[in-house]
Amino acid sequence: MKQKVNEINVRSVLSKTRIPGVEYCLNPYTGCTHACKYCYATFMKRFTGHIEPWGSFVDVKINAPEILRKQLKKTQKGNIIISSVTDPYQPVEKKYMITRKCLEVLEQYKYPVNILTKSPLVLRDMDIVSKMNAEVGITISTDDDSVRKIFEPCAPSIDLRIEALKELYKKGIYTYAFIGPVLPMNPDALTKMIKPYVSGVIIDKMNYESKVKSLYKKLGYGKWLDEEFIQGVIARLAANFSGKEVEVC
Repeated sequence: MKQKVNEINVRSVLSKTRIPGVEYCLNPYTGCTHACKYCYATFMKRFTGHIEPWGSFVDVKINAPEILRKQLKKTQKGNIIISSVTDPYQPVEKKYMITRKCLEVLEQYKYPVNILTKSPLVLRDMDIVSKMNAEVGITISTDDDSVRKIFEPCAPSIDLRIEALKELYKKGIYTYAFIGPVLPMNPDALTKMIKPYVSGVIIDKMNYESKVKSLYKKLGYGKWLDEEFIQGVIARLAANFSGKEVEVC
């Protein structure tokens, strides 16, 4: 898929959120070139004027670190998630380093941060993250990389994500796996891959079935749309992670 990168300036980068346990969200980019088939954030197109397919564009908020610094001076301290509608470590972050620069600002102001990504690029910033009150979550929705290639075509491989969790965990950083949405998988195999390297897991079902319904049926994954079946998989995952912090959405 051809991907377009735009540089933009913004007036605000820190927004209030209703996510439980989190006061603010910070999205260094608009759009995401991981191009996940199930992504809920496609609604952002309504506010940006983009008509391109989701996954084919990303807007880089080039002044985000400066705007963040200004906002923090007049914002009551609270937990911040990076990010809620984009991946803060998608490929353009290698060049622009907007996420890293925002983390540098947040570290100076001592804000607690929750980073959620599918990318091992987060390892680049361990020097900053290790000094912060920070949690790092890696999204891993299946144990099968052939399934990942179908539903998350431009995202890093499962093996690379596991390695990222391992390195973060070894450095003493609080790590968790976000198993969401639950894609076709072997729950026992996924548990074996993840459990040694996380302090907790968050498990969530597919909440936007209309985006993938036809694809599921085409590929023979129809049972994964059955509510009773999915709840059984989620219950098994939750039981497998006994001894860790487990949250089921």
